[in-house]
Amino acid sequence: MECKLNRKRGFTLIELLVVLAIMATLLTLVVPRYFQQTDRAAETVLKHNLVAMRDAVDKFYADTGRYPNTLQELVEKHYLREVPVDPITTKRDSWELIPPEGGAGIYDVKSGADGTGSDGQPFKSL
Repeated sequence: MECKLNRKRGFTLIELLVVLAIMATLLTLVVPRYFQQTDRAAETVLKHNLVAMRDAVDKFYADTGRYPNTLQELVEKHYLREVPVDPITTKRDSWELIPPEGGAGIYDVKSGADGTGSDGQPFKSL
């Protein structure tokens, strides 16, 4: 009887393989959805950043009667707290600045990122 009491209990190789197979199956379902959600979140942040910058440009124009020369000017005049990061390129200096027709300054802002979003629309056309 003493042999039975001192016997160590543990997992068999089969049990470990079954657990690993279940974990691998779950990961194949979860990981692609995770990356889709992070891409979708970056697109949403991009759209919000563009709306905020365009609104700041419009307010600057309404207040001064001219368009800002740089995005940094919007920060200096407190229309923006900081130049937002383009979440697709992860840079602050990749924004594409569109001047007004026949004038100087920034009329519109677009993303400088290559590629398309989940809706098939190019990032540069947002």
